[in-house]
Amino acid sequence: MNNLLQYPIATEKALNMAERGNTIIYVVNFNAAKKDIKKEFEDTFKVKVERVNTVIMPENVKRAYIKLKKEYLAGDIAKRLKLV
Repeated sequence: MNNLLQYPIATEKALNMAERGNTIIYVVNFNAAKKDIKKEFEDTFKVKVERVNTVIMPENVKRAYIKLKKEYLAGDIAKRLKLV
C-alpha cells in the first residue's frame, strides 16, 4: 500500500499542535489502517511514533493525528515539510 500519507495540514491549530503537543496532522488515504500510517510515517521521516489517532472529516477525508515519541520533535518535521 503506497501513498498512505497524502499531505500535511498547515493551519494555525495544526502548527500549534506540532509545537505544544508534538503531533503532526496528515490527510491520509481513506482506507489506511493506523498501524500502516504509523509504519509509513516512521519509514518516511526516520522517527518513532507514539500513537496515531484518526478522524473522518465531514468533507469525507481522513485525518491522522500522529504523536511522536518525546525524543523526536514534531516542530522539526514541520520545518522539513516547510510548514513553518
